[in-house]
Amino acid sequence: MYIGGLWCESTSRETLELVNPSDGSPLADIARGGPADVDAAVSAARGAIEGDWGRLTAAERGRLLLAMSRRVLEQADELARLEALDVGKPLRQGRADAVALARYLEFYAGAADKVHGQTLPFANGYTALTLREPHGVTGHIVPWNYPMQIIGRSVGAALAMGNACVLKPAEEACLTALAFARIAAEAQLPAGALNVVPGLGEEAGAELSSHAGVDHLSFTGSVATGALVQAAAARHAVPVTLELGGKSPQIVFADADLEAALPYLVNAGIQNAGQTCSAASRVLVERPVYDTVRNLMAERYRSLKVGPALADLDLGPVIARRQQTVVERYLQLAVDSGLPIVAQGELVADAPEDGFYVRPTLVDHVPPEHALAQEEIFGPVQVLIPFDGEAEALRIANGTPYGLVAGVWTRDGARQWRMARGLKCGQVFVNNYGAGGGIELPFGGVKLSGHGREKGFEALYGFSRLKTVAIHHG
Repeated sequence: MYIGGLWCESTSRETLELVNPSDGSPLADIARGGPADVDAAVSAARGAIEGDWGRLTAAERGRLLLAMSRRVLEQADELARLEALDVGKPLRQGRADAVALARYLEFYAGAADKVHGQTLPFANGYTALTLREPHGVTGHIVPWNYPMQIIGRSVGAALAMGNACVLKPAEEACLTALAFARIAAEAQLPAGALNVVPGLGEEAGAELSSHAGVDHLSFTGSVATGALVQAAAARHAVPVTLELGGKSPQIVFADADLEAALPYLVNAGIQNAGQTCSAASRVLVERPVYDTVRNLMAERYRSLKVGPALADLDLGPVIARRQQTVVERYLQLAVDSGLPIVAQGELVADAPEDGFYVRPTLVDHVPPEHALAQEEIFGPVQVLIPFDGEAEALRIANGTPYGLVAGVWTRDGARQWRMARGLKCGQVFVNNYGAGGGIELPFGGVKLSGHGREKGFEALYGFSRLKTVAIHHG
């Protein structure tokens, strides 16, 4: 682990074994951080704020982030390989994540000295203004599905605002988080500004969530764990940014450009083997084009290839045996419910038998209230749901406990706006899905998808607190 600018073992000297999802083999042993290690990291972060890191100007922080961005790009191939081996995603996606990490750092480097307060019109004899100040020590609990991207959008923004960070990566995927710490050291980020403590969620994660020395928490992960994090933070009235699950729809109207829509309809559901909070796992299709869309998607599904991460196919494995089991249970539920499985991808012949593979699966005519249409599967499973007209499309789209992202496909400009306003979620994409990652675009959810916003300038506001100053000068 990396604490106070130094590499060290855990206090307990215990380790965790990382497993390669592509073949089930041991990949690496990492430190198993516990409460004492988290406490040391929080103390190091506090010392950084009171020391060299806290004395830097915003422009100087920006230059350090830019130096880190450049090093990420220089090491993108190595980072991509680590992410592919650790998470199981295809190599090209690992490289895209490394490039995204660099872009986050670049964006927040440029934004660091551009977050301004305001002067406020007030009573005669007063000058009133607001200041944006860092929270102090920020805790970052990052999931296993997109370590580099989520580190970039949360740690990058927090550092830009002058916070000192304690990062707890998921125990399943820690390698790029540790590599990021090495890059920060190479870029001469002051000691303690970034600390990385791997470990189990119930040990290191629980301690970070409840630590009295943490001033703000950022958590991305499951709804159940997010609730525990928020409850723990509440003991010390610590604000929390939560980005949780999703059951995001893509809504295809009869007038949509189907040729343009098709790649998005499929890719947004199966990317990273469907292990994406914003995955478009529901495809709602207006009845006049339902059969056409189903057939086009089915054809694409049959061409998908699944195999080891380094083979760089369409899909790699899911993260772990337990996740494979979860997805297979949902597929069996589809069969038991009599739901038609329209098409599945192909597992390549040389895929290791002990890898955690799931064939991407398209399920037809799923009732909106069915578990496959309501629950986050977190695997490469998409469901097709027919609808008639805008009102029914909105009712179905909004009819889950989640509200993270939605996509709308229609050429009708007025309908585009009606749907965008009617959808209960944090992001709406019209005639696209995801906007290429949208680093500049605020991201977050409503309902069980969480609260608070990351990405863009909104993240900088979230990682700072507002102070009002009123001066009476007569």
